[in-house]
Amino acid sequence: MSELTFAALGLAEPLLRAVADTGYTTPTPIQAQAIPQVLLGGDLLAAAQTGTGKTAGFTLPLLHRLMDAPAKQKGRPRALVLTPTRELAAQVEESVREYGKYLPLKSMVMFGGVGINPQIAALRKPVDILVATPGRLLDHAGQKTVDLSGVDILVLDEADRMLDMGFIHDIKKVLALLPQQRQNLLFSATFSNEIKALADKLLNQPKLVEVARPNQTNAQITQKVHLVDRDRKTELLISMIKGGDWHQVLVFTRTKHGANRLAEKLEKAGIASMAIHGNKSQGARTKALAGFKDGSLPVLVATDIAARGLDIEELPHVVNYELPNVPEDYVHRIGRTGRAGCVGEAISLVCVDELGFLRDIEKLTKQTVERFTIPGFEADPNAEPQAIEIGLGRYIHGALTPTSTPKGGSSGNNRRGGQGGRQGQGGKPRQAKPAQREGGEAQEKRAPRAAKPAGEQAAQGARKQGGQNGDARRNSNGGKPRSDNPQQPRAAGDKPRQPRQEKPRKPQGEPNGNFFHGDGPRQPTLTMHELSMGTLTGRKPPRQQNAGMQQQPRGQGQGGARQGQGGKPRQQQAALFSAPKRKP
Repeated sequence: MSELTFAALGLAEPLLRAVADTGYTTPTPIQAQAIPQVLLGGDLLAAAQTGTGKTAGFTLPLLHRLMDAPAKQKGRPRALVLTPTRELAAQVEESVREYGKYLPLKSMVMFGGVGINPQIAALRKPVDILVATPGRLLDHAGQKTVDLSGVDILVLDEADRMLDMGFIHDIKKVLALLPQQRQNLLFSATFSNEIKALADKLLNQPKLVEVARPNQTNAQITQKVHLVDRDRKTELLISMIKGGDWHQVLVFTRTKHGANRLAEKLEKAGIASMAIHGNKSQGARTKALAGFKDGSLPVLVATDIAARGLDIEELPHVVNYELPNVPEDYVHRIGRTGRAGCVGEAISLVCVDELGFLRDIEKLTKQTVERFTIPGFEADPNAEPQAIEIGLGRYIHGALTPTSTPKGGSSGNNRRGGQGGRQGQGGKPRQAKPAQREGGEAQEKRAPRAAKPAGEQAAQGARKQGGQNGDARRNSNGGKPRSDNPQQPRAAGDKPRQPRQEKPRKPQGEPNGNFFHGDGPRQPTLTMHELSMGTLTGRKPPRQQNAGMQQQPRGQGQGGARQGQGGKPRQQQAALFSAPKRKP
């Protein structure tokens, strides 16, 4: 039986020439199954191992379908490719340009972290294929610099990661800007059942292509685990890099600050290294990745931002300095090596705090990772596990035995670090365990209270009814209602109750400036009007009204509002009171 070729898949001659220039002659299994399905024009849901050529699996048929009618309108792409990270977007657009170099098609990459004005300038020209991250794409859509109404083909690359990272809301916003009639392609390395169910809502009767079992690792990768104490990981990593004469190694950490600290320690040990993560500027990330690819930078320390889709030719070593708390991320991490048929090595440095993570990874991949030990770096079998800090006072628990969260820290109920159940993974939330006493036994349910006698219940009901109707009398302090029951006889040893002595109240102030005492009728004194007018001395007594005249109500007459005139009411002058009379 002859081998399948790209020409047998029905691709155009310019595409075959471009593929031949890259050195590939035989399509991979995912390419052999996905390319014919995409050429037919239907929706597709494809899953394959990392490093098996998924990008070419949708890029080649996409170029084939668009080659006959290049775009003519400015800023109105005909194909849209969404990726979760900037690095993956740049890599996909590079593949589009490489495979489409003999075609009259224009492509463009769009992501955040860089200036938006050059992208706006590029959108003023015709664009056939747009590769973008969701956030920056929505920014352009909000500014109306891009028109998505002409998209015929939509591609979600690393679709599971797009949904797991919380891009589902952005994806829905993008879908609302696209035409209803279009072709949808979802490519990724892993697909859970929940992701497939969600994809069915986005796709229209999609074809499913699975080349290998989900979450299966590449057979070309040699996986090893070295058990080591948590405070000796850096020392062990330096020993392996120098002792093994490694010239290109990708090291993964769990947090951004951890990546920075590790890169600084490697630099102090004389090993050139740089960190790459989400807090780095796009220029710094691009520079570090370019130096690592061309071999000038031997060590690249990264978070999981670099675990998706990055294609580094013939990368020999990947080191998990810290195991991921999400088992699926392990598959993507080690998938950076052993790509395109090359062999690779993936080594994980595991301490006692991460044995639970290792168990979850082996359960997901359905294989036991080989253990090895370098003399002098043996793990202490009596080491106590600790909770793992992931930043901002949050902790996760990855040990096989229970660990406690430090005082003041917060932790989730599972190893994925969130609150509640396995968010984003589709799993059911774990049931909370009953609270433990000091002796280790679960607290029993509190016994129900004993029923009160019928007479006491009737009396209590009467008191409640009286309080609801407002009949209960309140004491002078506004406390509980006084009881109408006769006083109980006092015991012989009890002291007689002393009557409460009222303390003299301090003068209180009113809004108009008067002061009064609470032990008698109010005695008006000087007013704010008098204070402001300086009439403290020689003030005249107020005018007395005639006995036969009736005082007009306030707000009427000359001092009232100007009825019918539409003007503002006149200001009332402050009343002048006579001086307070002194008691004899």
